[in-house]
Amino acid sequence: MSEITHRQIKTNGINMHIAEAGEGPLVLMLHGFPELWYSWRHQLPALAEAGFHAVAPDVRGYGRTDAPEPIEAYTMRELTADAVGVLDALGEREAVVIGHDWGAPMAWNSAVLYPDRFRAVAALSVPYLPRGPLPPTQMFKQIFGGNFFYMLYFQEPGVAEEEFEADVRAAMRKFIYYASGDAPENAGLGTRPNTSKMFEGMTDPDRMPAWISDADLDYYLAEFERTGFRGGLNRYRNMDRDWQELSELAGAPVKQPALFIAGDRDAVIRMAPMDVMKSLVPNLKTVMLPGCGHWTQQERPREVNAELIAFLNSL
Repeated sequence: MSEITHRQIKTNGINMHIAEAGEGPLVLMLHGFPELWYSWRHQLPALAEAGFHAVAPDVRGYGRTDAPEPIEAYTMRELTADAVGVLDALGEREAVVIGHDWGAPMAWNSAVLYPDRFRAVAALSVPYLPRGPLPPTQMFKQIFGGNFFYMLYFQEPGVAEEEFEADVRAAMRKFIYYASGDAPENAGLGTRPNTSKMFEGMTDPDRMPAWISDADLDYYLAEFERTGFRGGLNRYRNMDRDWQELSELAGAPVKQPALFIAGDRDAVIRMAPMDVMKSLVPNLKTVMLPGCGHWTQQERPREVNAELIAFLNSL
């Protein structure tokens, strides 16, 4: 099994921690919230063994990567510039970019903004979505009305941080469990008023899913107890700013070969329309994983690895 090594690089004006394994064509893997490079722990050695140079950073605001103070430092323009800056730091002309959760929009937008640098794209959980008619938070308020929606709850600086950081272990256990395919249908996530907190009404699960060990959870806890959650939450606070700044990408297609993988128990799939991708991503293959929840590459590493390697080998 290929060894995972770690180092710091400079990209787009920040210091970034990367985990990497293998040699060959570069594959850049971007994680989401609240995760770390560690969410790709099963993919790094598998892709390395398949003949690729697999690289997974702690993205801006997470882990051992810099976490700039200003909220506007976490726009999609900055995050995609970070991604292409990794290629520059590694001396590579091009790469395949893969993303999960927030890493998926980072991957999609990197492919559109830098088509000469990213030769293919794979996204997990979050489909490629067109620009909406209104800023996202306005749309969410119309859709959810007086009901709780976590992306709106995350908007006010300091509020979600206080709740997550009051008990990091309980917060991570609940967040991971209730978004997984192991949780009962709609468990802990029923309709609540918008005055609720994130974890209100959620009980701490008696047992975590088999795919995340105590050691895995401890790794996440150690990092988030040290850094807090502000960097990751600031991504949500730029959704309206992205809507303004990336207006020129409205209707822009992803022309590169593309792969989309999701679990059929992922709540994101229920919210985000997948059908629109057919016209926007003409060279798309879609894979649905029965019984899988939101943490795609961690819940189903064997299936995800097989699909990613087949896709990479097909390029």
